Amino acid sequence: MIKADLHIHSCFSGDSDNKPDAIVKACLAKDLKCAAICDHGTIDGSLAVKELAPFKVIVAEEILTPVGEIIGMFLTSTIPGGLTVEETIFRIREQNGIVCIPHPFDIYRSSGMQSETLEKIIDHIDIVEVFNARTIPIQNTRQPRQFALKHALLMGAGSDAHTTEEIGRAYVTIPDFTGRDEFLEAMRHAHIHGASANPFLVIKDLPARIIRKTLRKRG
Repeated sequence: MIKADLHIHSCFSGDSDNKPDAIVKACLAKDLKCAAICDHGTIDGSLAVKELAPFKVIVAEEILTPVGEIIGMFLTSTIPGGLTVEETIFRIREQNGIVCIPHPFDIYRSSGMQSETLEKIIDHIDIVEVFNARTIPIQNTRQPRQFALKHALLMGAGSDAHTTEEIGRAYVTIPDFTGRDEFLEAMRHAHIHGASANPFLVIKDLPARIIRKTLRKRG
């Protein structure tokens, strides 16, 4: 079994300062053998980390749609944000990618998909992120798992790390794999692990993230 953090951000996200070499160092320190780099609106961070890492790196992207975010995994090119959820899923499938729903039902994030949308796209979801270390726990944190169980969907977990200290705070243990199809099979045997980040850390980090994102957009 290997440890895999399926939701990490790099400095390519615009709201994180995690440099690729620092991500690799942090993953090695946490004994992670697999990491999905899920930057906002680009796969460039994934590719940069993959060039350096001596472990498996899943090329991924967290894509914003008008009704919430979707993570595309095993991508070969960036998918633009702002498309409909249906078009976003179509473009992920065009690349033979995997559809993962990050932090669903989160009432404190406008980017968290809610029930109405999830029910509409249920036949196109591969993985539900049932544990996200950055989800503020003063809400129904069992809802994603209940949803995944109800619909017999694969269950994943990730730190959603925007700092290197957060990497590995949530992860899955799965059988080792090679490639997309073996990954999906391995995820059938996933065990969820992790601890929630301190809510004050998440809240404290918000102003800095907003400033960094604004400055990078202007640049």
